[in-house]
Amino acid sequence: MCLAVPGKIVSVSTPEASPLQRTGQVSFGGILKEISLAFVPEAEAGDYIIAHAGVAISRVDEAEARRNFEYLREIDERGM
Repeated sequence: MCLAVPGKIVSVSTPEASPLQRTGQVSFGGILKEISLAFVPEAEAGDYIIAHAGVAISRVDEAEARRNFEYLREIDERGM
């Protein structure tokens, strides 16, 4: 089973030599991870993304991200 999780972009880094190596520091519940933003070139600091295996695969609005956070919290509480 694959799991993609929401996170909030804190900062973005775009190397001049290769925009495909664009990355961002993304907060997942206070834990910062460096995530590839190559598939979401429109994403900026403050945006929410869905990440899988270190890669942002889509941008989502804050309401959708919060729904995902709540769902993940419920799963954790149930011990699934």
